[in-house]
Amino acid sequence: MVVRIRFTSGARVRQKPRKNQHIALAMASLLTPAAVMACALAFWRLASDLNATGQFPIPNGFFSHWQIWLTLAVSLQFCAIRLNRYGKPHTAIPESVEEAERKLANSRY
Repeated sequence: MVVRIRFTSGARVRQKPRKNQHIALAMASLLTPAAVMACALAFWRLASDLNATGQFPIPNGFFSHWQIWLTLAVSLQFCAIRLNRYGKPHTAIPESVEEAERKLANSRY
């Protein structure tokens, strides 16, 4: 006696490659102004060290150095760029040009 068990095919499990695109774009849009602010603080501290401006509001400690603020600005902007690349869909580049356009591109006129 042969017993055959037949299972019906259920719903397929799909994995979306980029689930949080909207969150990545929102975070990237918030990181860019933060990077500009950190850059402004870096230049303010540098100008304060050169006695070109008034006193910097953080006179001592870890965040009293302009190098820290500039490094923070660069890293925030780098993260914003990476999140923008993650959040935006890829543009499809066509593999070949249609024959009519190819003739115009290769002709002298």
